[in-house]
Amino acid sequence: MFHFDIHKLLKQFVYNPAEPLIFNSGFFLFLFTAFLFVYKNISHTYRPKLTFVTLFSLYFYYKSSGGYFILLVFATVIDYTLAHWIHQSKEKFERKFYIAVTLLVNLGMLGYFKYTNFLYESFFWNSNTEFQPLDIFLPVGVSFFTFQSLSYTIDVYRGNLKPVDNILDYAFFVSFFPQLVAGPIVRASDFIPQMYRPTVVTEQMFGRAVFLIGCGLFKKAVISDYISINFIDRVFDAPSLYSGIENLFAVYGYALQIYCDFSGYSDMAIGIALLLGFHFPINFDSPYQSRNITEFWRRWHISLSSWLRDYLYISLGGNRKGKLTAYLNQMITMVLGGLWHGASWRFIIWGALHGIALIVHKLFRGWTEEDRDKEEAVSPRKTSVIINTIITFHFVCFCWIFFRASSMPVAMDIIKQITHHLSPEIFFEFVVGYKAVFVLMIIGYVMHFMPRDFEFLLQEKLTESPLLYKAAFMLSIILIVIQTKSAGIQPFIYFQF
Repeated sequence: MFHFDIHKLLKQFVYNPAEPLIFNSGFFLFLFTAFLFVYKNISHTYRPKLTFVTLFSLYFYYKSSGGYFILLVFATVIDYTLAHWIHQSKEKFERKFYIAVTLLVNLGMLGYFKYTNFLYESFFWNSNTEFQPLDIFLPVGVSFFTFQSLSYTIDVYRGNLKPVDNILDYAFFVSFFPQLVAGPIVRASDFIPQMYRPTVVTEQMFGRAVFLIGCGLFKKAVISDYISINFIDRVFDAPSLYSGIENLFAVYGYALQIYCDFSGYSDMAIGIALLLGFHFPINFDSPYQSRNITEFWRRWHISLSSWLRDYLYISLGGNRKGKLTAYLNQMITMVLGGLWHGASWRFIIWGALHGIALIVHKLFRGWTEEDRDKEEAVSPRKTSVIINTIITFHFVCFCWIFFRASSMPVAMDIIKQITHHLSPEIFFEFVVGYKAVFVLMIIGYVMHFMPRDFEFLLQEKLTESPLLYKAAFMLSIILIVIQTKSAGIQPFIYFQF
């Protein structure tokens, strides 16, 4: 006989740090189904719809970070109020003061939770005193919602955006759960106008949503999680115990893992938003197909790279004061972009390497923007494209070593094993020993390098197919996930940032 356990149900409303609420969990699937049922029945309304989604978003964030959801509420109230004061103020000094307070509150909050121990450790390192880290918990998604909130107040300050009239409207924008904890970083100018339009989910939107959610789930829960647990984590934990060829493929594997993990989350976020009638911009555009490092940053984590360009690089002066200053601003932007990812010298090195590469590419590009556009209009030789793509990919992979390694000595060990103990003769033994990992890596890279037209064709075919076929597609993905999943749900990599 069916037994209903009320205590087990009530536990789902209490934060459990060991079981955060994430897209690839079974409980989220159940919860989101119930959410959609209610949402569908109130989607024709305005205020009830926004209230319901905002409350659900706060619950979603509470289940991800516990009591730290108060930070989200605090940032919402502060930025909503300051944006109104900025808009209403006629005095230039007052406007500058209010935007300074906004920056101080948001960056101060981000700095405390993310960088206090880093600065504290640096102080102890210089004083030759033993370092004991402070017990500071990093709330999930704090880097994302602070940047999103800052884009709103800065746009209001610049006169590019009129502030919303109701705090609930702003709370809906900041807390919207599909992109709350790991992006994409959605601009207020893109999102807020959609709030005031009637909720419409067309057949094309529904089909694209199913395709994106299914592909995102497969990339994250099948490819990324499996190759991470069964190979990559082992090598990065003790690289000196593995051969150079294993270290090399662990680096290739991590390049695929972080792409599948983060783009998988973005795909699911975009798909879930589509089911609710909202459009998010694309966040990844096959970045490893890039022919140079500049193109890579136009394709990788697009919402962050464009945010850094528009709100940091341009604020520093951009290229308005000559090439030398532009290069310096580029370097500062990339170093701070690396530091945004984590409070460690490894992330600073990662950002600095990309900054140097961007500057070098601009120095040796050898043509103006107008000439470059003409050059790109002519199809380059396939051999040149392949060589440039391979070089760019391997540079990015080299930088990923510092991004993933737990410490600088570990990063150096990986580089040493690859350069001094490659042992290519054991390649086939490696393949036999990690058959499933190797097959999934091949599948992952084939999916990544798949021509865009073919991907659109698959999406179009699924969109035009009957509802039963769409359900079969999702069921197949879920069954594959169940067959390959580990004992516990693996959080998304970017939750730690």
